[in-house]
Amino acid sequence: MSTEMWIAVAVFVGLNFAAASSGGLFKPGAWYAGLNKPSWTPPNWAFQVVWGMLFALNAWAGWMIWEAVGTSRPDVLALYVGSLVLNAAWSWLFFGLKRMDLALIDVALLWLSLVAVIAVFGSIRPAAALPVLPYLLWVTIAAALNREMIRLNPSEAKG
Repeated sequence: MSTEMWIAVAVFVGLNFAAASSGGLFKPGAWYAGLNKPSWTPPNWAFQVVWGMLFALNAWAGWMIWEAVGTSRPDVLALYVGSLVLNAAWSWLFFGLKRMDLALIDVALLWLSLVAVIAVFGSIRPAAALPVLPYLLWVTIAAALNREMIRLNPSEAKG
């Protein structure tokens, strides 16, 4: 691999690490621990493990698209980065601001952005869409969990 490709790999890993860092900045804490949760809530350790794998897969997908289009498709790269911004915003909204209602809107937008990423990546390089599919599945679960948390904790939904 060329130096340019290694730099691209580092950029995509860095972008995903930056998005993932939101989860480290805005941690669940005592507020989250005190909330009513559905019986199907994954254990706390699973979130770090799953998100770590998903961000690694997402970085790989981004790099594959970069390899295919480089800077010729800034719209595609903007869509990709936009999905990461939405992902990072969720932790801030849910855990930082304690606004489960706004976090639900954010996760719905994240879900839509991932559908768009999969469609666009798939139209350019189908293999690049595949690593995003588990991410979409997990965000689907996260959205359902977010919605159920609002239902179980109506007085906490708006901070």
